[in-house]
Amino acid sequence: MASSTTGHCMFLALLLLLSSVAYGQLSTSFYDTSCPSLQSTVRSVVTSAINSNPRMGASLLRLFFHDCFVQGCDASILLDDVPGSFVGEKNAGPNANSVLGYDVINNIKTAVEANCPGVVSCADIVALAARDGVNLLGGPTWDVSLGRRDSTTASQSQANSDLPSPASSVGALITAFANKGLSATDMTALSGAHSIGFAQCKNYRSHIYNDANINQQFAKLLRRSCSATPGATDTNLAPLDTTTQLTFDNAYFGNLVKKKGLLHSDQELFNGGSQDALVQQYSTNPTLFASDFVTAMIKMGNISPLTGTAGQIRANCGKVN
Repeated sequence: MASSTTGHCMFLALLLLLSSVAYGQLSTSFYDTSCPSLQSTVRSVVTSAINSNPRMGASLLRLFFHDCFVQGCDASILLDDVPGSFVGEKNAGPNANSVLGYDVINNIKTAVEANCPGVVSCADIVALAARDGVNLLGGPTWDVSLGRRDSTTASQSQANSDLPSPASSVGALITAFANKGLSATDMTALSGAHSIGFAQCKNYRSHIYNDANINQQFAKLLRRSCSATPGATDTNLAPLDTTTQLTFDNAYFGNLVKKKGLLHSDQELFNGGSQDALVQQYSTNPTLFASDFVTAMIKMGNISPLTGTAGQIRANCGKVN
């Protein structure tokens, strides 16, 4: 009898362990019952946003990246500062006057709440919006694992320290991504997000004036709208991919091979280092790039998510409940 009782208890303990593990995992079917309209709602709002401003696809992708690299994919980047009591991430160096798309996420949240109040996290909305932004600009699509919950905290200091700089070396990039569980291949594939989007003069000034590993005609052209000294031209924009700037494809890597990377950190991927061969492959094999990009995006979306009863489902993405 004692043996039977012990065995029964062990069986129950195993069931509890397995259920807790499953509960803590993300799932592509997480909202199938609780909010079946979620994905169509997100895509509709993102479609409207990109139709109004095609640059928004890149902005939503960057928003997801900047969220996941700080505390994990928990929507911490969306939290507004509260004077005297809460400092968020929006005004960190890499984010201030640079990260866009907050209004689109808020519009999605409003639409989702109308159909499924209190069910869908802001963190999951950011993940879905990034996927749809890529796909609507010609890139691949993928099944997004869902079930993230929203953080009640943020870290401006971590945003300042953990997000890679445009001045990063390839070694620093590899380390920054490795610190988040992402490989060098993941890093190079994710850098292909620069197939879309723009950068400000202040972030590429040093590259076009001081670096030797840049096509000189390309640098000369960029200098027309980006002066050598900080000041009036700091926020002037240039496309990260000058070939097909509003289409998600592999042209970015072809630009690197031609020494036409806009940022110092871009050209570092093809500068006699460890990523040269992969950049060459991506430049001629769009299918390989798309496949590796999807793999890396799924991995990035799994960085330290809050699940189960951790965190909360924010009613307003900009503030804690």
